[in-house]
Amino acid sequence: MRLLVLDTIHGGKELAGFLREQGHFVDSVDVYKGTSVVDTATALHREYDLVIAPVHLVPTHPLLRGLSVPVVSHHQAVRWVLGNHRPMPMVEITGSRGKTTTASAVAAIMEGPGILHTSTGTFRYPGRTVIGTGSITPAALVPAAREAARTGGWLVAEVSLGFIGSGDLGILTSPDDYLIAGGMRHALQEKVRSGQGMPLVLAAPGINAPGLLPCGDLVDIDGDCCSSRGPGEPRGFRNRLLTLEGYRTPLMLAAAAGRLLGQDISPLASFQAVPGRMSSSWEGDVFIVDNSNSGTTAEGACAAAAYARETCNDQPVTLVIGKEEGAVCEGFPAADVEAAVREIRPARVIVVGDSYDRLVAPAGTELHRCRTLAEGREQARSLVSQGCIVLAVKYWR
Repeated sequence: MRLLVLDTIHGGKELAGFLREQGHFVDSVDVYKGTSVVDTATALHREYDLVIAPVHLVPTHPLLRGLSVPVVSHHQAVRWVLGNHRPMPMVEITGSRGKTTTASAVAAIMEGPGILHTSTGTFRYPGRTVIGTGSITPAALVPAAREAARTGGWLVAEVSLGFIGSGDLGILTSPDDYLIAGGMRHALQEKVRSGQGMPLVLAAPGINAPGLLPCGDLVDIDGDCCSSRGPGEPRGFRNRLLTLEGYRTPLMLAAAAGRLLGQDISPLASFQAVPGRMSSSWEGDVFIVDNSNSGTTAEGACAAAAYARETCNDQPVTLVIGKEEGAVCEGFPAADVEAAVREIRPARVIVVGDSYDRLVAPAGTELHRCRTLAEGREQARSLVSQGCIVLAVKYWR
């Protein structure tokens, strides 16, 4: 077939390579920076059997309007590439936040060899050996799935903006929504739609969509205790992380997934915080809560600050908050950052990024600025000898 792959930046270059391996003629166009060998004007004068476009591309792009051939998404094309050569079981995880934590928790209860693929990297289990860098574009699943299948192991994988559809189980981690494709599509609707062809999709609390299985139908949470519901021998675990908002839903989803996959969920009792996902440590007399990741929100920042204050008896909080420029597609709106700062009322705030020039700190709060999370953390440590530091910067981790 003659194929046209749009967007070489977000996995399209790799996807084109996989399709060429299967014997197809493939052109690829960089629709964002215009640096590809084949440009839009050239592609418009060629004939193709199929166009493969990312779900976040604006539908009015000239190549989508000007070519009268079927269009499929990168997600659908990856399912085509994998075909029947996929690992079993295969769990796909998507959502605007909680993906990495949920994926790590699911991997913690899986038995035997397997591959965990997340935005923080690709890991071989057991042993959690790093075998790849982090990318959760649809195309990035291909090498992870192939390696899992080669070893006869399972695959637990994050996917950006929807499901591939090859998995035995899908998990949708959050009800949060935002606009994509030039403001013409809703991300949550796209994620729900992409899961319609899967055998089963497990949904986080707050998601109401036909065909999805609410995780609350399978497990209950009471404080730091998670227990299974329904017939059969009761199973459960206790973990202090269940009292934290950023971990309650991921651990609940992992426990529900464990029930569906026939796995023992008791190992979740010893599950520890994932770096950058409400992980904490003491550095001398300074307690640091790190909640900086690609899914950081104002709500998460407030939860991290509450956790810090509870742990160190209401000592002063230094908040590092904002977004590294160009790091994450959905951003961290200035209004959300301002709302978090007002609610937390830190002793000092270090704002990261160039999008918050108009932010004004509340009375009694020192205001500092920098460009990156690393600079913000270093600045905070230079200013704080006793108390709490909360890191809540949205960036690709």
